[in-house]
Amino acid sequence: MTNAPERLKRRSEFLRASANGRKVAVTGLVLQAVPRADGGLMLRCGFTVSRRVGNAVIRNRARRRLKAVAAEIMSERAEPGFDYVLIGRATTAERPYDALRRDLVAALKRLKLCRDGGHAGPGAA
Repeated sequence: MTNAPERLKRRSEFLRASANGRKVAVTGLVLQAVPRADGGLMLRCGFTVSRRVGNAVIRNRARRRLKAVAAEIMSERAEPGFDYVLIGRATTAERPYDALRRDLVAALKRLKLCRDGGHAGPGAA
């Protein structure tokens, strides 16, 4: 990984992605994407897991797994100039890591925001 994505931190950034962005749900996660409001060229990622997923231990595990898969995939495969929100699902914490990677690549492809020139690594779709 050469450039780690910047992080979305403010609630307003998450709400803008939810209200104005495109959304794809796959087995291990939900991916939302919206063009950056400031016209910046870097991509930014935010991570969220609701209380419906489980207790704090499960939610934190799911969030850590989303961060790890995003750090591995997003800088190489995602289009710059977008804000991305990865939302954990009930299956995120226990889903095999390779399957979670494939889920993220598939979600990017379904949003048509995937650069095909990047190295996908083993197990990518």
